[in-house]
Amino acid sequence: MSRIGLQDHATSILLTPADIGGVRIRNRIVMPPMTTRCADADGYVTEDSLAYYRARARGGVGLITVEMAAPEKVGRHRFHELGIHDDRFLPGLRSLTEVIHAEGAKASIQLGHGGGHTRADICGETPIAPSAIPHPVYETFNETIIPLEMSHARIAQTVAAYASAARRAQQAGFDCVELHGAHGYLISQFLTPFENRRSDAYGGSLENRARFALEVLRAVKAAVGEMPVIFRLSVDDYFPDGMVWDEGRQVAVWVAQAGADALHIAAGHYRSLPSAARQIPPMAEPDATFLRYAAEISRMVAIPVIAVGRLGDPKTAEAAIETGDATFIALGRSLVADPEWVAKLARGEPARRCLACNTCVNEMRGGAKLGCVVNAMVGHERAFETAQAPSGERIAVIGAGPAGLTYASLVAEGNEVTLFERSAGAGGAFNLAGLAPLFQEVEANPASFARAIAQLVAVCEMKGVRFRFNTAITPTDAELAEFDRIVIAIGARYRFGLGLLVAPVLRLGVARWPGIRRLMASPGVRDWFYHRARRAAGPAWQDLAQSNRRVWLIGDARQAGKSKPAIASAFAAALRWRTSFGGDM
Repeated sequence: MSRIGLQDHATSILLTPADIGGVRIRNRIVMPPMTTRCADADGYVTEDSLAYYRARARGGVGLITVEMAAPEKVGRHRFHELGIHDDRFLPGLRSLTEVIHAEGAKASIQLGHGGGHTRADICGETPIAPSAIPHPVYETFNETIIPLEMSHARIAQTVAAYASAARRAQQAGFDCVELHGAHGYLISQFLTPFENRRSDAYGGSLENRARFALEVLRAVKAAVGEMPVIFRLSVDDYFPDGMVWDEGRQVAVWVAQAGADALHIAAGHYRSLPSAARQIPPMAEPDATFLRYAAEISRMVAIPVIAVGRLGDPKTAEAAIETGDATFIALGRSLVADPEWVAKLARGEPARRCLACNTCVNEMRGGAKLGCVVNAMVGHERAFETAQAPSGERIAVIGAGPAGLTYASLVAEGNEVTLFERSAGAGGAFNLAGLAPLFQEVEANPASFARAIAQLVAVCEMKGVRFRFNTAITPTDAELAEFDRIVIAIGARYRFGLGLLVAPVLRLGVARWPGIRRLMASPGVRDWFYHRARRAAGPAWQDLAQSNRRVWLIGDARQAGKSKPAIASAFAAALRWRTSFGGDM
Protein backbone atom coordinates (compact mmCIF):
# COMPACT_ATOMS: atom_id res chain seq x y z
CA MET A 1 0.00 0.00 0.00
CA SER A 2 1.63 3.22 -1.11
CA ARG A 3 1.66 6.45 0.81
CA ILE A 4 0.19 8.25 -2.22
CA GLY A 5 -2.75 5.85 -2.27
CA LEU A 6 -3.37 6.43 1.42
CA GLN A 7 -3.31 10.20 1.04
CA ASP A 8 -6.02 9.94 -1.59
CA HIS A 9 -8.41 8.91 1.20
CA ALA A 10 -8.16 12.36 2.84
CA THR A 11 -10.99 13.53 0.56
CA SER A 12 -12.95 10.30 1.00
CA ILE A 13 -16.74 10.40 0.74
CA LEU A 14 -16.65 8.57 4.08
CA LEU A 15 -15.57 11.85 5.69
CA THR A 16 -18.55 13.84 4.38
CA PRO A 17 -21.51 14.64 6.67
CA ALA A 18 -25.01 13.20 6.34
CA ASP A 19 -28.26 13.29 8.29
CA ILE A 20 -30.37 10.80 10.22
CA GLY A 21 -33.72 12.45 10.82
CA GLY A 22 -32.86 15.96 11.92
CA VAL A 23 -29.43 15.03 13.31
CA ARG A 24 -26.32 15.92 11.32
CA ILE A 25 -23.59 13.28 11.58
CA ARG A 26 -20.08 14.57 10.89
CA ASN A 27 -19.14 11.64 8.66
CA ARG A 28 -20.47 8.34 7.34
CA ILE A 29 -18.96 6.09 10.00
CA VAL A 30 -21.25 4.59 12.63
CA MET A 31 -20.02 2.54 15.55
CA PRO A 32 -22.57 -0.27 16.08
CA PRO A 33 -23.37 -1.61 19.56
CA MET A 34 -20.96 -4.17 21.00
CA THR A 35 -21.22 -5.41 24.59
CA THR A 36 -18.12 -4.36 26.52
CA ARG A 37 -18.80 -5.65 30.07
CA CYS A 38 -17.39 -2.32 31.25
CA ALA A 39 -20.60 -1.55 33.16
CA ASP A 40 -20.64 -2.64 36.79
CA ALA A 41 -22.61 -5.64 38.02
CA ASP A 42 -25.78 -3.57 38.43
CA GLY A 43 -25.50 -1.94 35.00
CA TYR A 44 -24.11 1.46 35.95
CA VAL A 45 -21.70 3.36 33.72
CA THR A 46 -18.10 3.16 35.00
CA GLU A 47 -14.92 5.08 34.32
CA ASP A 48 -13.87 2.22 32.04
CA SER A 49 -17.11 2.69 30.07
CA LEU A 50 -16.37 6.38 29.62
CA ALA A 51 -12.78 5.75 28.55
CA TYR A 52 -13.78 3.11 25.99
CA TYR A 53 -16.37 5.29 24.26
CA ARG A 54 -14.25 8.43 24.58
CA ALA A 55 -11.47 6.75 22.61
CA ARG A 56 -13.79 5.92 19.68
CA ALA A 57 -15.39 9.38 19.66
CA ARG A 58 -11.97 11.05 19.86
CA GLY A 59 -10.85 8.82 16.98
CA GLY A 60 -13.34 10.57 14.69
CA VAL A 61 -16.41 8.29 14.56
CA GLY A 62 -19.53 10.15 13.42
CA LEU A 63 -22.19 8.31 15.42
CA ILE A 64 -21.37 6.20 18.47
CA THR A 65 -24.05 3.60 19.23
CA VAL A 66 -23.71 2.58 22.85
CA GLU A 67 -24.12 -1.11 23.55
CA MET A 68 -27.42 -2.91 23.99
CA ALA A 69 -29.41 -1.93 27.07
CA ALA A 70 -32.66 -3.67 27.99
CA PRO A 71 -35.86 -1.62 28.26
CA GLU A 72 -37.00 -3.74 31.23
CA LYS A 73 -35.13 -5.85 33.75
CA VAL A 74 -36.40 -9.18 32.39
CA GLY A 75 -34.74 -8.33 29.08
CA ARG A 76 -31.17 -8.14 30.45
CA HIS A 77 -29.21 -10.76 28.52
CA ARG A 78 -25.68 -10.50 29.97
CA PHE A 79 -23.92 -9.93 33.26
CA HIS A 80 -22.49 -6.40 33.45
CA GLU A 81 -24.99 -5.24 30.84
CA LEU A 82 -25.54 -1.49 30.67
CA GLY A 83 -28.76 -0.39 32.38
CA ILE A 84 -31.51 1.92 31.12
CA HIS A 85 -34.64 0.28 32.54
CA ASP A 86 -34.78 2.61 35.58
CA ASP A 87 -34.26 6.33 36.22
CA ARG A 88 -31.40 5.54 38.58
CA PHE A 89 -29.17 4.92 35.55
CA LEU A 90 -29.68 8.44 34.16
CA PRO A 91 -26.69 10.20 35.82
CA GLY A 92 -24.22 7.68 34.41
CA LEU A 93 -25.83 7.75 30.99
CA ARG A 94 -25.64 11.56 30.98
CA SER A 95 -21.92 11.31 31.73
CA LEU A 96 -21.59 8.96 28.77
CA THR A 97 -23.31 11.29 26.29
CA GLU A 98 -21.29 14.24 27.60
CA VAL A 99 -18.03 12.38 26.96
CA ILE A 100 -19.10 11.43 23.43
CA HIS A 101 -20.35 14.93 22.59
CA ALA A 102 -17.19 16.55 23.96
CA GLU A 103 -15.23 14.75 21.23
CA GLY A 104 -17.57 15.92 18.44
CA ALA A 105 -19.51 12.68 17.86
CA LYS A 106 -23.23 12.08 18.10
CA ALA A 107 -24.54 9.48 20.55
CA SER A 108 -27.11 6.74 20.16
CA ILE A 109 -27.99 3.79 22.37
CA GLN A 110 -29.41 0.44 21.38
CA LEU A 111 -32.58 -0.68 23.14
CA GLY A 112 -32.54 -4.47 23.01
CA HIS A 113 -34.53 -7.08 24.88
CA GLY A 114 -33.18 -10.59 25.43
CA GLY A 115 -36.62 -12.19 25.31
CA GLY A 116 -36.06 -15.94 25.45
CA HIS A 117 -32.33 -15.47 24.97
CA THR A 118 -31.51 -14.90 28.63
CA ARG A 119 -31.75 -16.75 31.96
CA ALA A 120 -33.23 -16.07 35.39
CA ASP A 121 -29.74 -15.93 36.96
CA ILE A 122 -28.93 -13.02 34.61
CA CYS A 123 -32.14 -10.98 34.62
CA GLY A 124 -33.58 -12.01 37.99
CA GLU A 125 -36.93 -13.08 36.55
CA THR A 126 -38.38 -15.87 34.42
CA PRO A 127 -37.60 -14.91 30.81
CA ILE A 128 -40.42 -14.09 28.41
CA ALA A 129 -40.77 -14.72 24.67
CA PRO A 130 -43.36 -15.01 21.89
CA SER A 131 -43.64 -18.76 22.50
CA ALA A 132 -42.62 -21.18 25.23
CA ILE A 133 -40.01 -23.13 23.26
CA PRO A 134 -36.47 -24.15 24.29
CA HIS A 135 -33.77 -21.49 23.90
CA PRO A 136 -30.06 -22.40 24.26
CA VAL A 137 -28.49 -19.51 26.17
CA TYR A 138 -24.72 -19.12 26.29
CA GLU A 139 -23.59 -16.55 28.84
CA THR A 140 -20.36 -17.75 30.50
CA PHE A 141 -21.88 -21.25 30.24
CA ASN A 142 -24.58 -22.87 28.13
CA GLU A 143 -28.02 -23.73 29.45
CA THR A 144 -31.28 -24.36 27.64
CA ILE A 145 -34.28 -22.54 29.12
CA ILE A 146 -37.99 -22.42 28.31
CA PRO A 147 -39.39 -18.88 28.64
CA LEU A 148 -42.95 -17.86 29.47
CA GLU A 149 -45.18 -17.15 26.47
CA MET A 150 -46.17 -13.48 26.49
CA SER A 151 -49.85 -12.67 26.96
CA HIS A 152 -51.39 -9.68 25.20
CA ALA A 153 -51.16 -7.73 28.44
CA ARG A 154 -47.46 -8.67 28.80
CA ILE A 155 -46.82 -7.59 25.21
CA ALA A 156 -48.40 -4.21 25.94
CA GLN A 157 -46.27 -3.88 29.10
CA THR A 158 -43.09 -4.53 27.13
CA VAL A 159 -44.06 -2.08 24.38
CA ALA A 160 -44.59 0.57 27.08
CA ALA A 161 -41.19 -0.32 28.60
CA TYR A 162 -39.49 0.38 25.25
CA ALA A 163 -41.18 3.79 25.12
CA SER A 164 -40.09 4.62 28.68
CA ALA A 165 -36.50 3.54 27.99
CA ALA A 166 -36.43 5.72 24.86
CA ARG A 167 -37.59 8.71 26.90
CA ARG A 168 -34.77 8.02 29.38
CA ALA A 169 -32.29 7.95 26.50
CA GLN A 170 -33.59 11.33 25.40
CA GLN A 171 -33.32 12.72 28.94
CA ALA A 172 -29.75 11.42 29.14
CA GLY A 173 -28.79 13.44 26.07
CA PHE A 174 -28.65 10.77 23.38
CA ASP A 175 -29.20 12.10 19.88
CA CYS A 176 -30.83 8.90 18.57
CA VAL A 177 -32.01 5.51 19.75
CA GLU A 178 -31.65 2.21 17.95
CA LEU A 179 -34.19 -0.62 18.27
CA HIS A 180 -32.62 -4.08 18.16
CA GLY A 181 -34.63 -6.24 15.78
CA ALA A 182 -31.77 -8.58 14.85
CA HIS A 183 -29.80 -11.67 15.88
CA GLY A 184 -32.44 -13.63 17.80
CA TYR A 185 -33.41 -11.11 20.48
CA LEU A 186 -37.05 -10.39 21.37
CA ILE A 187 -38.17 -8.43 18.29
CA SER A 188 -36.33 -10.94 16.09
CA GLN A 189 -37.98 -13.79 18.00
CA PHE A 190 -41.41 -12.44 17.03
CA LEU A 191 -40.31 -12.17 13.38
CA THR A 192 -38.82 -15.69 13.20
CA PRO A 193 -41.32 -18.51 12.47
CA PHE A 194 -39.27 -21.10 14.38
CA GLU A 195 -39.45 -19.07 17.59
CA ASN A 196 -42.93 -17.61 17.08
CA ARG A 197 -45.48 -20.46 17.24
CA ARG A 198 -48.41 -18.20 18.09
CA SER A 199 -51.83 -18.49 16.47
CA ASP A 200 -53.15 -15.05 17.46
CA ALA A 201 -52.66 -11.59 15.96
CA TYR A 202 -48.89 -11.77 16.74
CA GLY A 203 -48.16 -15.07 14.97
CA GLY A 204 -48.59 -16.92 11.71
CA SER A 205 -48.43 -14.58 8.72
CA LEU A 206 -45.51 -12.21 8.24
CA GLU A 207 -47.82 -9.27 8.85
CA ASN A 208 -48.77 -10.73 12.23
CA ARG A 209 -45.19 -11.65 13.16
CA ALA A 210 -44.11 -8.07 12.37
CA ARG A 211 -46.89 -6.55 14.49
CA PHE A 212 -44.83 -6.43 17.70
CA ALA A 213 -41.87 -4.76 15.98
CA LEU A 214 -44.06 -2.07 14.45
CA GLU A 215 -45.93 -1.47 17.72
CA VAL A 216 -42.61 -0.96 19.51
CA LEU A 217 -41.40 1.40 16.79
CA ARG A 218 -44.58 3.50 16.81
CA ALA A 219 -44.63 3.68 20.61
CA VAL A 220 -41.01 4.82 20.73
CA LYS A 221 -41.58 7.40 17.98
CA ALA A 222 -44.55 8.77 19.91
CA ALA A 223 -42.50 8.92 23.13
CA VAL A 224 -39.49 10.82 21.78
CA GLY A 225 -41.02 13.18 19.21
CA GLU A 226 -38.42 14.47 16.78
CA MET A 227 -35.60 12.33 18.14
CA PRO A 228 -34.46 9.97 15.33
CA VAL A 229 -35.14 6.26 15.75
CA ILE A 230 -32.91 3.71 13.96
CA PHE A 231 -34.13 0.16 13.46
CA ARG A 232 -31.59 -2.68 13.28
CA LEU A 233 -32.93 -5.68 11.40
CA SER A 234 -31.64 -9.16 10.53
CA VAL A 235 -33.09 -9.70 7.07
CA ASP A 236 -32.03 -13.36 6.77
CA ASP A 237 -31.76 -15.75 9.73
CA TYR A 238 -29.76 -18.46 7.90
CA PHE A 239 -31.53 -21.50 9.36
CA PRO A 240 -34.59 -23.64 8.52
CA ASP A 241 -37.84 -22.01 9.64
CA GLY A 242 -36.02 -18.74 10.29
CA MET A 243 -37.02 -15.50 8.62
CA VAL A 244 -35.85 -15.56 4.99
CA TRP A 245 -34.59 -12.71 2.82
CA ASP A 246 -37.87 -12.14 0.98
CA GLU A 247 -39.60 -11.64 4.32
CA GLY A 248 -36.78 -9.56 5.79
CA ARG A 249 -36.89 -7.21 2.82
CA GLN A 250 -40.64 -6.71 3.29
CA VAL A 251 -40.25 -6.01 7.02
CA ALA A 252 -37.62 -3.37 6.19
CA VAL A 253 -40.12 -1.59 3.94
CA TRP A 254 -42.83 -1.74 6.62
CA VAL A 255 -40.41 -0.37 9.23
CA ALA A 256 -39.56 2.57 6.98
CA GLN A 257 -43.24 3.25 6.33
CA ALA A 258 -43.95 3.12 10.07
CA GLY A 259 -41.61 6.04 10.74
CA ALA A 260 -38.08 4.73 11.30
CA ASP A 261 -35.49 7.40 10.52
CA ALA A 262 -32.83 4.91 9.39
CA LEU A 263 -32.42 1.18 8.83
CA HIS A 264 -29.38 -0.74 10.07
CA ILE A 265 -29.28 -3.85 7.90
CA ALA A 266 -27.70 -7.00 9.34
CA ALA A 267 -28.24 -10.75 8.98
CA GLY A 268 -27.88 -13.87 11.09
CA HIS A 269 -29.30 -15.28 14.29
CA TYR A 270 -28.07 -17.28 17.28
CA ARG A 271 -29.51 -20.35 15.57
CA SER A 272 -27.80 -19.67 12.22
CA LEU A 273 -26.17 -22.55 10.38
CA PRO A 274 -23.46 -23.71 10.17
CA SER A 275 -22.94 -21.60 13.31
CA ALA A 276 -24.00 -18.44 15.09
CA ALA A 277 -20.73 -16.84 13.96
CA ARG A 278 -22.46 -15.88 10.70
CA GLN A 279 -24.11 -12.92 12.42
CA ILE A 280 -20.64 -11.47 13.10
CA PRO A 281 -18.86 -12.66 9.95
CA PRO A 282 -15.48 -14.23 10.77
CA MET A 283 -12.40 -14.21 8.56
CA ALA A 284 -13.55 -17.08 6.33
CA GLU A 285 -16.51 -14.96 5.17
CA PRO A 286 -15.99 -12.47 2.32
CA ASP A 287 -15.62 -8.73 2.79
CA ALA A 288 -18.87 -6.74 2.72
CA THR A 289 -20.73 -9.88 3.79
CA PHE A 290 -24.17 -8.29 4.13
CA LEU A 291 -23.80 -5.37 1.73
CA ARG A 292 -26.00 -6.89 -0.94
CA TYR A 293 -28.94 -6.78 1.45
CA ALA A 294 -28.35 -3.12 2.32
CA ALA A 295 -27.92 -2.27 -1.37
CA GLU A 296 -31.29 -3.67 -2.38
CA ILE A 297 -33.12 -2.14 0.56
CA SER A 298 -31.48 1.24 -0.12
CA ARG A 299 -33.32 1.29 -3.44
CA MET A 300 -36.64 0.38 -1.82
CA VAL A 301 -36.85 2.97 0.98
CA ALA A 302 -36.48 6.74 1.26
CA ILE A 303 -34.53 6.76 4.55
CA PRO A 304 -30.81 6.29 5.23
CA VAL A 305 -29.48 2.73 5.29
CA ILE A 306 -26.56 1.70 7.48
CA ALA A 307 -24.53 -1.23 6.12
CA VAL A 308 -22.53 -3.52 8.40
CA GLY A 309 -20.33 -6.63 8.16
CA ARG A 310 -16.64 -6.81 7.11
CA LEU A 311 -16.48 -3.24 5.75
CA GLY A 312 -13.16 -2.22 7.33
CA ASP A 313 -11.33 -1.74 4.00
CA PRO A 314 -11.76 1.99 3.20
CA LYS A 315 -12.02 1.35 -0.54
CA THR A 316 -14.86 -1.15 -0.03
CA ALA A 317 -16.66 1.23 2.33
CA GLU A 318 -16.20 4.18 -0.03
CA ALA A 319 -17.59 2.23 -2.96
CA ALA A 320 -20.69 1.31 -0.95
CA ILE A 321 -21.45 4.99 -0.33
CA GLU A 322 -20.53 6.18 -3.83
CA THR A 323 -22.80 3.65 -5.53
CA GLY A 324 -25.73 4.33 -3.23
CA ASP A 325 -25.63 0.86 -1.68
CA ALA A 326 -25.62 2.50 1.76
CA THR A 327 -25.73 5.94 3.38
CA PHE A 328 -23.58 5.05 6.37
CA ILE A 329 -21.01 2.34 7.17
CA ALA A 330 -21.05 0.58 10.54
CA LEU A 331 -17.65 -0.57 11.78
CA GLY A 332 -17.73 -2.71 14.92
CA ARG A 333 -14.67 -4.90 15.22
CA SER A 334 -12.64 -2.49 13.07
CA LEU A 335 -13.15 0.21 15.72
CA VAL A 336 -12.27 -2.25 18.46
CA ALA A 337 -9.02 -2.97 16.62
CA ASP A 338 -8.33 0.72 16.00
CA PRO A 339 -10.45 3.49 17.56
CA GLU A 340 -8.59 5.99 15.34
CA TRP A 341 -9.84 4.37 12.10
CA VAL A 342 -11.53 7.60 10.96
CA ALA A 343 -8.75 9.94 12.07
CA LYS A 344 -6.15 7.80 10.33
CA LEU A 345 -8.23 7.75 7.15
CA ALA A 346 -8.31 11.54 7.21
CA ARG A 347 -4.54 11.84 7.59
CA GLY A 348 -3.70 9.11 5.10
CA GLU A 349 -2.46 6.48 7.53
CA PRO A 350 -3.60 2.84 7.40
CA ALA A 351 -5.59 1.76 10.43
CA ARG A 352 -4.71 -1.27 12.52
CA ARG A 353 -6.37 -4.15 10.70
CA CYS A 354 -9.08 -6.27 12.31
CA LEU A 355 -8.40 -9.97 11.75
CA ALA A 356 -12.12 -10.90 11.96
CA CYS A 357 -11.04 -13.65 14.38
CA ASN A 358 -14.02 -12.87 16.68
CA THR A 359 -11.85 -13.11 19.78
CA CYS A 360 -13.53 -9.90 21.00
CA VAL A 361 -16.98 -11.50 20.83
CA ASN A 362 -16.11 -15.04 21.88
CA GLU A 363 -14.11 -14.08 24.96
CA MET A 364 -16.80 -11.59 25.98
CA ARG A 365 -19.46 -14.30 25.79
CA GLY A 366 -17.27 -16.40 28.02
CA GLY A 367 -17.39 -13.71 30.70
CA ALA A 368 -14.31 -11.57 29.93
CA LYS A 369 -14.28 -7.85 29.35
CA LEU A 370 -14.12 -6.93 25.68
CA GLY A 371 -10.61 -7.44 24.26
CA CYS A 372 -8.77 -7.71 20.95
CA VAL A 373 -5.87 -9.72 19.53
CA VAL A 374 -4.32 -6.77 17.69
CA ASN A 375 -5.18 -3.96 20.14
CA ALA A 376 -4.22 -4.54 23.75
CA MET A 377 -5.70 -1.21 24.84
CA VAL A 378 -9.31 -2.38 24.43
CA GLY A 379 -11.03 -2.42 27.79
CA HIS A 380 -7.88 -0.95 29.35
CA GLU A 381 -8.07 2.54 27.84
CA ARG A 382 -7.64 4.24 31.22
CA ALA A 383 -4.38 2.38 31.84
CA PHE A 384 -3.00 3.75 28.57
CA GLU A 385 -4.36 7.32 28.79
CA THR A 386 -1.07 8.71 30.12
CA ALA A 387 1.19 6.16 28.45
CA GLN A 388 3.78 7.27 25.95
CA ALA A 389 6.53 5.75 23.85
CA PRO A 390 10.25 6.35 24.42
CA SER A 391 11.56 9.46 22.66
CA GLY A 392 14.80 10.45 20.99
CA GLU A 393 16.29 6.96 21.01
CA ARG A 394 17.92 4.62 18.53
CA ILE A 395 15.94 1.40 18.82
CA ALA A 396 16.70 -2.01 17.33
CA VAL A 397 13.83 -4.46 17.00
CA ILE A 398 14.94 -8.03 16.31
CA GLY A 399 12.17 -9.98 14.56
CA ALA A 400 9.43 -8.78 12.19
CA GLY A 401 6.59 -10.97 13.41
CA PRO A 402 3.33 -9.46 14.72
CA ALA A 403 4.87 -8.45 18.06
CA GLY A 404 7.95 -6.85 16.53
CA LEU A 405 5.97 -5.03 13.85
CA THR A 406 3.46 -3.80 16.41
CA TYR A 407 6.19 -2.50 18.70
CA ALA A 408 7.98 -0.75 15.84
CA SER A 409 4.77 0.90 14.63
CA LEU A 410 4.04 2.24 18.12
CA VAL A 411 7.49 3.75 18.81
CA ALA A 412 8.54 4.86 15.32
CA GLU A 413 7.53 8.50 15.72
CA GLY A 414 10.21 10.41 17.61
CA ASN A 415 12.76 7.60 17.45
CA GLU A 416 15.14 6.02 14.94
CA VAL A 417 13.94 2.44 14.60
CA THR A 418 15.66 -0.37 12.71
CA LEU A 419 13.84 -3.68 12.36
CA PHE A 420 16.02 -6.73 11.72
CA GLU A 421 14.49 -9.90 10.25
CA ARG A 422 16.42 -13.03 9.34
CA SER A 423 13.95 -14.07 6.59
CA ALA A 424 13.13 -12.30 3.34
CA GLY A 425 9.83 -10.81 4.53
CA ALA A 426 7.74 -9.76 7.50
CA GLY A 427 5.04 -11.65 9.35
CA GLY A 428 6.75 -14.39 11.31
CA ALA A 429 4.26 -16.86 12.79
CA PHE A 430 1.34 -14.96 11.23
CA ASN A 431 2.44 -16.30 7.85
CA LEU A 432 1.55 -19.80 9.05
CA ALA A 433 -1.41 -19.02 11.31
CA GLY A 434 -3.81 -18.72 8.39
CA LEU A 435 -2.90 -22.23 7.20
CA ALA A 436 -4.04 -23.94 10.40
CA PRO A 437 -7.61 -25.25 10.64
CA LEU A 438 -8.56 -22.69 13.28
CA PHE A 439 -7.30 -19.37 14.56
CA GLN A 440 -8.71 -18.72 18.01
CA GLU A 441 -12.16 -20.30 17.53
CA VAL A 442 -12.89 -19.53 13.86
CA GLU A 443 -11.84 -21.05 10.55
CA ALA A 444 -8.48 -19.56 9.59
CA ASN A 445 -7.99 -17.59 6.38
CA PRO A 446 -4.46 -16.71 5.16
CA ALA A 447 -5.69 -13.51 3.47
CA SER A 448 -6.69 -12.01 6.80
CA PHE A 449 -3.19 -12.36 8.21
CA ALA A 450 -1.54 -11.19 4.98
CA ARG A 451 -3.55 -7.96 5.10
CA ALA A 452 -2.75 -7.37 8.75
CA ILE A 453 0.98 -7.85 8.09
CA ALA A 454 0.86 -5.55 5.04
CA GLN A 455 -0.85 -2.87 7.10
CA LEU A 456 1.76 -3.03 9.86
CA VAL A 457 4.59 -2.87 7.34
CA ALA A 458 2.94 0.12 5.62
CA VAL A 459 2.60 2.00 8.91
CA CYS A 460 6.21 1.30 9.82
CA GLU A 461 7.42 2.47 6.41
CA MET A 462 5.36 5.66 6.63
CA LYS A 463 6.88 6.43 10.02
CA GLY A 464 10.44 5.88 8.85
CA VAL A 465 11.24 2.44 10.24
CA ARG A 466 14.27 0.98 8.48
CA PHE A 467 13.81 -2.68 7.51
CA ARG A 468 16.80 -5.03 7.35
CA PHE A 469 15.53 -8.30 5.88
CA ASN A 470 17.73 -11.38 5.36
CA THR A 471 19.75 -10.23 8.37
CA ALA A 472 20.36 -12.68 11.21
CA ILE A 473 21.44 -10.68 14.24
CA THR A 474 23.06 -12.43 17.21
CA PRO A 475 23.65 -11.15 20.77
CA THR A 476 27.36 -10.65 20.02
CA ASP A 477 26.96 -8.51 16.88
CA ALA A 478 28.95 -5.29 17.24
CA GLU A 479 26.28 -3.51 15.21
CA LEU A 480 24.01 -3.53 18.26
CA ALA A 481 26.35 -1.21 20.15
CA GLU A 482 24.95 1.84 18.34
CA PHE A 483 21.43 1.34 19.74
CA ASP A 484 20.02 2.77 22.98
CA ARG A 485 17.33 0.12 23.28
CA ILE A 486 17.16 -3.43 21.91
CA VAL A 487 13.81 -5.19 21.66
CA ILE A 488 13.86 -8.95 21.13
CA ALA A 489 10.85 -10.26 19.18
CA ILE A 490 12.35 -13.40 17.64
CA GLY A 491 9.49 -15.65 18.70
CA ALA A 492 9.69 -19.20 20.01
CA ARG A 493 11.35 -22.37 18.78
CA TYR A 494 9.76 -25.80 18.54
CA ARG A 495 11.20 -28.52 20.70
CA PHE A 496 12.18 -32.01 19.53
CA GLY A 497 13.04 -30.81 16.01
CA LEU A 498 9.37 -30.18 15.22
CA GLY A 499 10.23 -26.83 13.69
CA LEU A 500 11.50 -28.62 10.58
CA LEU A 501 8.08 -30.23 10.10
CA VAL A 502 5.48 -27.67 11.16
CA ALA A 503 5.91 -25.15 8.33
CA PRO A 504 5.98 -27.73 5.48
CA VAL A 505 2.98 -29.57 6.92
CA LEU A 506 0.97 -26.36 7.11
CA ARG A 507 2.02 -25.13 3.67
CA LEU A 508 1.09 -28.47 2.07
CA GLY A 509 -2.37 -28.23 3.60
CA VAL A 510 -2.00 -31.44 5.60
CA ALA A 511 -3.50 -29.80 8.70
CA ARG A 512 -6.78 -29.37 6.81
CA TRP A 513 -7.13 -32.96 5.67
CA PRO A 514 -10.19 -34.77 7.09
CA GLY A 515 -9.27 -36.49 10.33
CA ILE A 516 -6.04 -34.49 10.68
CA ARG A 517 -8.12 -31.30 10.73
CA ARG A 518 -10.22 -32.60 13.61
CA LEU A 519 -7.11 -33.59 15.54
CA MET A 520 -5.35 -30.28 14.91
CA ALA A 521 -8.47 -28.33 15.92
CA SER A 522 -8.85 -30.09 19.28
CA PRO A 523 -8.13 -27.89 22.31
CA GLY A 524 -5.52 -30.22 23.79
CA VAL A 525 -3.45 -30.49 20.61
CA ARG A 526 -3.66 -26.75 19.96
CA ASP A 527 -2.54 -25.97 23.49
CA TRP A 528 0.39 -28.36 23.12
CA PHE A 529 1.52 -26.78 19.85
CA TYR A 530 1.17 -23.22 21.14
CA HIS A 531 2.74 -23.73 24.56
CA ARG A 532 4.35 -27.01 25.63
CA ALA A 533 5.89 -27.86 22.23
CA ARG A 534 7.66 -24.49 22.02
CA ARG A 535 10.17 -22.61 24.10
CA ALA A 536 10.81 -18.88 24.19
CA ALA A 537 13.90 -17.90 22.20
CA GLY A 538 14.66 -14.74 24.18
CA PRO A 539 16.77 -16.20 27.01
CA ALA A 540 19.64 -16.69 24.56
CA TRP A 541 20.10 -12.89 24.81
CA GLN A 542 20.63 -12.96 28.57
CA ASP A 543 24.37 -12.18 28.38
CA LEU A 544 23.68 -9.01 26.37
CA ALA A 545 21.16 -7.86 28.96
CA GLN A 546 23.72 -8.31 31.71
CA SER A 547 26.14 -5.92 29.98
CA ASN A 548 24.18 -2.88 31.26
CA ARG A 549 22.23 -2.62 28.00
CA ARG A 550 18.51 -1.92 27.83
CA VAL A 551 17.17 -5.15 26.40
CA TRP A 552 13.48 -5.98 26.31
CA LEU A 553 11.75 -9.24 25.48
CA ILE A 554 8.33 -9.21 23.86
CA GLY A 555 5.99 -11.72 22.26
CA ASP A 556 6.92 -15.38 22.08
CA ALA A 557 10.54 -14.46 22.74
CA ARG A 558 9.40 -13.71 26.26
CA GLN A 559 6.90 -16.55 26.74
CA ALA A 560 5.67 -19.03 24.13
CA GLY A 561 1.93 -18.75 23.65
CA LYS A 562 -0.84 -17.32 21.52
CA SER A 563 -0.94 -14.14 19.47
CA LYS A 564 -3.05 -12.05 21.83
CA PRO A 565 -0.63 -12.01 24.81
CA ALA A 566 2.31 -11.74 22.43
CA ILE A 567 0.97 -8.55 20.83
CA ALA A 568 -0.19 -7.25 24.23
CA SER A 569 3.40 -7.45 25.45
CA ALA A 570 4.43 -5.24 22.52
CA PHE A 571 1.91 -2.58 23.57
CA ALA A 572 3.11 -2.73 27.15
CA ALA A 573 6.77 -2.50 26.18
CA ALA A 574 6.15 0.37 23.77
CA LEU A 575 3.73 2.53 25.77
CA ARG A 576 3.91 1.55 29.43
CA TRP A 577 7.61 0.82 29.68
CA ARG A 578 8.26 3.34 32.47
CA THR A 579 5.89 1.89 35.03
CA SER A 580 4.38 -1.53 34.58
CA PHE A 581 6.17 -3.68 32.04
CA GLY A 582 8.79 -6.08 33.36
CA GLY A 583 10.61 -6.36 30.08
CA ASP A 584 14.17 -5.68 31.22
CA MET A 585 16.05 -8.93 31.59
